[in-house]
This record gives sequence, structure tokens and C-alpha cells, in this order.
Amino acid sequence: MDTDSLVRPNIRMLKPYHSARQDFLSGILLDANENSFGSTLPGVTPPLNRYPDPSQQALRSRLSELNGVPAGNIFVGVGSDEVIDILIRVFCEPERDSVLLLEPTYGMYRVAASVQNANILSCLLTEDFQIDVPAAKKAFNASVKIIFCCSPNNPTANLLRTEDILDLCTLNSIVVVDEAYFDFAGTPSLAVQIEKHPNLVVMRTLSKAWGLAGVRLGFCFAAQNIIAYMMKVKAPYNINALTGAAAFTALGNVRLMQTTLDRILDERRWLAGQIAVLPRVRKVYPSDANFLLVRCTGAADIYSALAEKNIIVRNRSTEPLLDNCLRITVGTHEENEALVNTWKEIIG
Repeated sequence: MDTDSLVRPNIRMLKPYHSARQDFLSGILLDANENSFGSTLPGVTPPLNRYPDPSQQALRSRLSELNGVPAGNIFVGVGSDEVIDILIRVFCEPERDSVLLLEPTYGMYRVAASVQNANILSCLLTEDFQIDVPAAKKAFNASVKIIFCCSPNNPTANLLRTEDILDLCTLNSIVVVDEAYFDFAGTPSLAVQIEKHPNLVVMRTLSKAWGLAGVRLGFCFAAQNIIAYMMKVKAPYNINALTGAAAFTALGNVRLMQTTLDRILDERRWLAGQIAVLPRVRKVYPSDANFLLVRCTGAADIYSALAEKNIIVRNRSTEPLLDNCLRITVGTHEENEALVNTWKEIIG
């Protein structure tokens, strides 16, 4: 597949900004109008008076080692949201091109497409929250440049079938698979498929299993030509020095991440069993993520009653297929007990 032909013509021709640190990262640096005397936040490592590496070479190398994907096939962004935004800007001409959403799904796909003024096509998942491949292919047309798949899906918590995602890769479009919750599923990543499918982009984040939501760092795996276009479009220094250093250090703590992950999975099992027998709960859906989708009777009332007791969950009841559904993150055992006990106390 010629994915270059899917790229906006002006992006193909774009001459990106060339920053000083693309040439030299060390030496007597008198090329970037930095403050050579230091920053007003002394004692911080790395020093903040210098611009960071615009290519994030060390961070991409560490991500490469951990995931078995060459560094040239990795893009690093300010959270997955920047990855989403840049992909849409690379491929979608405003008012002409489209994205295809498989709903219900993560809301930022729609927001980012709207910001770019791309058209938005939608196809509902099946009743068991899987891709309706015939319906998706029927909704697809030549204007669709990106199909977004979230697996495990937010907010339904389930993995999408790999064979269905790869079936969509036969279409003349970029297929983006958002694996933000991949670590909780215990299944192989679709990143291994990017060599076979040059139109496949696999996104990840450090916000979930790695516990770095406050750092804001996401990344994606894709064919090198797609990564090159994304590097052309991004801000020169999109990843700041503090974020890069924090992420690099955290990615060395694999054992700690795995320990925390195991605790979350234990709590997920416990919490699912406890919620299933609570008053007005109709169904707790199977979860491959760090949250549970719960169908209730009177979800909006339950949401408000819990909020009054300072127990905050997410009401997803206005979305397709999710009537009377709450999304509940797996917390610590103390937090999960507080949720269960408060629910019993206030819901008759």
C-alpha cells in the first residue's frame, strides 16, 4: 500500500523547521540564543537552560529496547492526544477528508478531527462491543484517511478482535490502534504487525500501567515514512527535558511497573465481584483494562449520589450502546472498599 499517497500534499512538500539541537547536542553551545548562565530553577537535572533533544534519541532507544521495535519506527508525543492530533493533521485535509470512528470509543478522536475540520463518519460496534466489519466497510469511502480503533476499548474495556482490525487494514486508509490499556490485557501487541501492514499505527501511553499521567507522554509505532511525516509536523521541542528525563527513568523500573500492574489486576477481579452483587447493578462487563463498565438501573442518580459522598466515577450513559452505564476505575483496595461500602449505604 502506498501510504504516502494518503498524506496531505502540503505535508508531503513541507520543509520542516530546523532547530539548533538537531545539529549539535553538546559543545560550547552559542547557536540557539539560550541563557548560558543557567536557569532560574537551579539544581535540577537535566539543566533547564538548554533546549532538549528534538528527536528524543535516548527515550526512543529505551522504548525500542522495551518493545522490540526499531527507534526509527517510534514517535513520541505529549500524551497520546498529541499523537492523535498530529496524525489527523498529517493525513486529513480540512473540509475534505474524513475519519471513521467505531463507537462508543475514546472521545478525543472526534475532538481532534473536529479541530482539524475533518469530516467524521461513525459506525457502531456490535452489541458485544466488537467491530462490525461489514458495517464499517459499508461506512468507508474514499474520503476516509484514518480509522480509529481503541483496543482495549475505552469505555467498554474489552479487546477488539485482532482479525477484525487487520481486516480493516485491507482498506486504503491509515488504521490507528490505540493500545493505551494494552498492559492490562495480557495479550500480544499489534505493534508486531507494522512491518506487514504499512498503514497500521499502534499507539501507547505511559499514563496507565506506568503511572505517569501527570507527565503527559505517549508514543506510537508505525512505518518509518509515517514517523518521518509526524516528525516534520510536530513542534521542534515537543517533549520537554523534565518529561523526557522522568519517562526515561521510569521506563527503567519495569519490575515496579509489573508489581503495580499485578496489584491492579488483583483489585480488578475483587472489585468486579463486589460490584456485581450491589443494588441496582444489572451487569459488570468483562474487562481487559484498568476499569470496569457497569450497567445499572438509574445510572445518573447513582453517579450523583456517589459524587455527593466524594466518590467520583464516570457516567457514560449518553453514548451509543451505553444506556445507564457507569465507568469505574480500579483504585487501591481502600478506595475500592469505600466505593462498595458507600454504594451499599446510599443506594436502596
